[in-house]
Amino acid sequence: MKFSSSHHAFGLMRSAIFFAALAFFLPARAADVPAFWKFADQPPMGWNSWDCFGTTITEDQTKAEADYMAKNLKAHGWQYIVVDIQWYEAGHKAARDVQNYLGNPYLVQGERFRGTAEYSLDEFGRFVPAPNRFPSAANGAGFKALADYIHGLGLKFGIHMMRGIPREAVAKNAPIKGTTFHAADVADQSSRCPWNPDMYGVDLTKPGAQEYYNSIFEMLAQWGVDFVKVDDIARPYHQPEIEAIRKAIDLAGRPMVLSLSPGATPIADGASVEQNANMWRVSDDFWDTWRDARGGGLFPQFARLRDWTPFRGPGHFPDGDMLPLGMVKLTQPTKFSRDEQYTLMSLWCIARSPLIHGGDLIKTDDFTLSLLTNDEVLAVDQASANNHELFNHDGFIAWIADVPNSEDKYVAVFNTNDVPSGKASVTINLTDCGLSGIVCVRDLWQQKDLYDTKVQFAPVINPHGAWLFRLSPVKDLSAPLKTN
Repeated sequence: MKFSSSHHAFGLMRSAIFFAALAFFLPARAADVPAFWKFADQPPMGWNSWDCFGTTITEDQTKAEADYMAKNLKAHGWQYIVVDIQWYEAGHKAARDVQNYLGNPYLVQGERFRGTAEYSLDEFGRFVPAPNRFPSAANGAGFKALADYIHGLGLKFGIHMMRGIPREAVAKNAPIKGTTFHAADVADQSSRCPWNPDMYGVDLTKPGAQEYYNSIFEMLAQWGVDFVKVDDIARPYHQPEIEAIRKAIDLAGRPMVLSLSPGATPIADGASVEQNANMWRVSDDFWDTWRDARGGGLFPQFARLRDWTPFRGPGHFPDGDMLPLGMVKLTQPTKFSRDEQYTLMSLWCIARSPLIHGGDLIKTDDFTLSLLTNDEVLAVDQASANNHELFNHDGFIAWIADVPNSEDKYVAVFNTNDVPSGKASVTINLTDCGLSGIVCVRDLWQQKDLYDTKVQFAPVINPHGAWLFRLSPVKDLSAPLKTN
């Protein structure tokens, strides 16, 4: 089976219209670049505890993951170690996700757990690490010692937090630090997360509300936090609290990358979210399926990442979510086939999504390690520009990006058709890529030059598989051509 990129004139016309619309956004950005974009000039690369440990991560486990990253991944650009949800809950159990997080997130049963949860709060109603899980947090030390340990490895430290103010703080009517106000004065008790019972929203029209968020990020800055994932805030889009968090980070005086979750973040709020966050989710939690009954999985991410193209740039990145590779859910190997894993990494990189690995690092197998340490592939994510969809037809999708300070192009080609359809070749016309003359085609996954070509090339792609290429104009025409 063979398809040609010359058969998609309508797709190219649609792209032209799309990028004409994109140009509408550019002048305002150039005139007013937020300072916090410099916190993440490139898409953040790191590890998050959620996919493997759920709500059960401990201090010793976090250190072990950090040790592995420092030894095996840091040299390839990986740097963030992020402790995800419920680190303030002392009464965790050995079983993963004691609050039904792996069930349908829209059919919440979390309320029934409120009577048994043991939360760790300080005198100002702020969550602090549970000392039975994070012993160095005892006596009000917070995450300072753990952050220092991770910084000592040359890495950066991040945490997850929920939008709002703890319900327990409201029940106790804890004072808000530095003010005469209390938790009950600022809580919006009608604003509740549909899948987590810990918090009320914060009413930013109330005196003391901004000060509450300021106190949170002042504390995180004192701990040495470098990355904050704020949950239950991007869908629905809670703009007043997002803006309050942005202000609080800026006032805290410490660079902290701000990640918003979950998605899908409304594209209608793209102009707002890029002015407040470094990264934001394009979907609900992403797991190791090609597609599922709830509209999740890898295949739907193609359209979502494409649609966010007008808002992608240095310091502000649409986030495809974590990489469920290697060992996830404590002891379960990823369900993705090897072809699907190449597709996942190729799409995230060509779309410049943040790369936040979710598998258990200390159980990393050789194949997963090869995905995480291919520097030529990672360079597409970290150092490319003008990333966008090139064509989309008959289940075959291609993306293209510029290689900075070069005439070269990155091209990713995907076969999203299901397995029974078999392999297929897809013709890539060099003129569609803005290239002419003799071009060297380099396979970035194999890290080798395949051949030189002048007009087109046609990679054969497995179902659910991908190729990722660098196309380089050949300058030395006296050298012999490579024919594979």
